Amino acid sequence: MSGNGFKNKIKSGRNGILRMSIVVLAFLVQVALAVSLFTWLNNYSSYVQMFMSACALVTVTVLYSTDKTSAMKMPWIIMILLMPIFGITVYYLVGYDTTVSKMKKRYIKTDGELLPLLPECSELLNEKKTADPVSTAIANYLVKNSGYPAYNNSDTVYFDDAEKGFEAQLEAMAKAEKFIFMEYHAIENAESWDRVMDVLEDRVSHGVEVRILYDDMGSIGFVDVDFAEALENAGIKCRVFNPFHFGRNIFLNNRDHRKITVIDGYIGFTGGYNIANEYFNVTHPYGQWKDTGVCIFGDAVKNLSAMFLEMWNASEGESEDYSKYLAAVPYTAVESDALIQPYGEIPTDDKHIGEDVYISMVGMATEYCWFMTPYLIITDEMQHALSLAARRGVDVRIITPGIPDKKIVYNVTRSFYKNLMKNGVKIYEWSPGFCHAKMCVTDDKRAICGTINLDYRSLYHHFEDAVFMSGCSAVGQIRTDLEKCMAESRIIGNDFFTGFAHRLRHVGQLVLRVFAELL
Repeated sequence: MSGNGFKNKIKSGRNGILRMSIVVLAFLVQVALAVSLFTWLNNYSSYVQMFMSACALVTVTVLYSTDKTSAMKMPWIIMILLMPIFGITVYYLVGYDTTVSKMKKRYIKTDGELLPLLPECSELLNEKKTADPVSTAIANYLVKNSGYPAYNNSDTVYFDDAEKGFEAQLEAMAKAEKFIFMEYHAIENAESWDRVMDVLEDRVSHGVEVRILYDDMGSIGFVDVDFAEALENAGIKCRVFNPFHFGRNIFLNNRDHRKITVIDGYIGFTGGYNIANEYFNVTHPYGQWKDTGVCIFGDAVKNLSAMFLEMWNASEGESEDYSKYLAAVPYTAVESDALIQPYGEIPTDDKHIGEDVYISMVGMATEYCWFMTPYLIITDEMQHALSLAARRGVDVRIITPGIPDKKIVYNVTRSFYKNLMKNGVKIYEWSPGFCHAKMCVTDDKRAICGTINLDYRSLYHHFEDAVFMSGCSAVGQIRTDLEKCMAESRIIGNDFFTGFAHRLRHVGQLVLRVFAELL
């Protein structure tokens, strides 16, 4: 199969271009129809203006009353008031998606069947409370609000490079005896995936159950429409999350951004990397690519299994016997004092788990709190938490890319620098290229590694996952890795904000930032 990698890449690229071209064509047709309609309605402009103003007022009033942060509401309110017809149309297509209510019911049903099968951890957290009250407070929040328990009979291995994680992943999958679950935002049908496919086909031939779940929009341009069918023909169960269909769900806002692999229920991988060549520096579209991941051994892998089963079944509105995938597997942890807690984020439950945990990490830090994120597009609440921590003497640092993958998003990211730096937050841009890792470490005691960016998409719109870790060697390894990255970075100083060119650029950034929630 590996010999077909180049042909598959060409075919999938053409397919992605075709699909995106259909979307663009649909948009142009919509514009043409709108122009025709406006011309026809010109004779009735005063009545149309009154009607649209009334619709805009009703929509803005309803939007203002919703349980959202001001940063989430304001872009929509401004757009609707400035361009009522366009603003209202886009809002009801994107911001007020009627399919969310259906999705919400599915996830409530699935989680109601699945999450109660995970073990209790109240006794463990009570034991840890005296020694580490901060970590147990965060863990308790996650238990109560996400439903995913914490564990101590588990070990972690941190990978400071995606390629290291990928190699370990291939090695572990090659030894699978019962099942392999893989869930990824993006899969590229190219050389890296060919290596995965070789392993999966071998395991299928030995009777191992293999399931693949990938996000359709995330994989556009990477896979052909026949990709899922080819997997099924190879004996691999495959589902495509929220598949793109012309005329339906074009603007659906909620995507599966998770990256999870589970082997036999006791080995699990997650982190920032998808299964595509650029993540492993096979190709270099944005300079060197920096990504990270973590492998979990032991009981805590149950949470990753549950996350996969949640997405697999809720996306189709189905149920199955979950218990056989969550059965206890004999394992004795090396780091028995560690607290390991993989957790998931879903956008249908009106909770903001990812942001709440990050804010808690910042708010409870006493010495330092460091982040690495590919995008920095944050709410007023997150800005306030970072700034307040810096003002009370915590060493707050954020590492962002030196080379962007999306220039518009990069400009919005840079628009947040000045206010954060004014309050004492240090900003670094990683010079070698694009850092895609999503990590946080505080006080040499606790860390997070997963898929959750510091941006609206991750914090409010996407299905995400991460691992909260305390008292394990991975915490120190993440700190060491971030120190190394900072040594390779350019620290942003006050000279970054001087000169006419900067002021002109900053005006454009602020305009883009008004609509940051829509990016």
